[in-house]
Amino acid sequence: MIFLQPPVINTAEVFTSMPQKFRRTGVRSAWADANRGGIETDSFLEGPVFDAEGNLYVTDIPFGRIFRIDPAGEWTQIAEYDGEPNGMKFLNSRELILADYKNGLVICDIATGETRSFLARRNSERFKGINDLTFDSKGNLYFTDQGQSGLHDPSGRVYRLRSNGQLDLLLSNVPSPNGIVLSPNEQVLFIAVTRGNCVWRAPLMEDGSVSKVSQFFTSFGPSGPDGLAMDESGRLIVANPGLGVAWVLNRRAEPEMVIRSPVGFLPTTVGASLTNLAYGGPKRTTLFCTESVTGSILRFEMEIPGVPVRSGGKEVGENKRTGQ
Repeated sequence: MIFLQPPVINTAEVFTSMPQKFRRTGVRSAWADANRGGIETDSFLEGPVFDAEGNLYVTDIPFGRIFRIDPAGEWTQIAEYDGEPNGMKFLNSRELILADYKNGLVICDIATGETRSFLARRNSERFKGINDLTFDSKGNLYFTDQGQSGLHDPSGRVYRLRSNGQLDLLLSNVPSPNGIVLSPNEQVLFIAVTRGNCVWRAPLMEDGSVSKVSQFFTSFGPSGPDGLAMDESGRLIVANPGLGVAWVLNRRAEPEMVIRSPVGFLPTTVGASLTNLAYGGPKRTTLFCTESVTGSILRFEMEIPGVPVRSGGKEVGENKRTGQ
């Protein structure tokens, strides 16, 4: 890959790691058998999102768990259920909406830990395996339906669930759609295409359709782009688990910065897996990353704040300075 200007390379730091008491050592899971080649996996963190008080919430896919991590790095398990939760966002101040590979869209009450189905099927057909989601300012929910799609089977889908309940199929030919994020003006949808090792750019038209969808960025390595985030200047941040880095791309998809994971490359680990991203901190300038294989949360201080994440059509903590 040729860059017009070499990107700045930085290394994140470990903010906190999952306590040993929560690790499921020696426990086999159907998810790890299918997605990790049967490698023993004591946890696999994804779906980072902040509440208005600055607490970070993450999912543990193979064991159906949701954790809350306070600003000091202390962990609390708030839910465990029969599911495989990946990305999540707040539906309101009390409830998270989960992209669950096994069960579709699921609601979790953060106070009680109870879960309930939100959208399990489309026209009586099960989803392939929902992966990630994001809200726009009107309360529309965009989500990816990844399943086991890839270059051999480019049938992954991207949906929009409108605030009135209408479900729109926007794309049906994606080889492994994963992370999803909107541009600051909400006119463009970006989709991480993991098995295609790239990011797609999908302009949103006035009638609600997409047009002139293009390949915005191309990566390399054994596992392509995963989680996505956007900063207020329009830079796209791309988690690349196969490389153990996050790319910081300008509007022309030129890498301005590469943020490396400090873990995952050690002799005692089984590879890097920087999977997902969320902006937090008092000024929303700290980039937090899930390092899934090692069960760690990384952080790196950025110079530009992240775009506020929407919650059912409203910004999380929109009247507060803390949170995402």
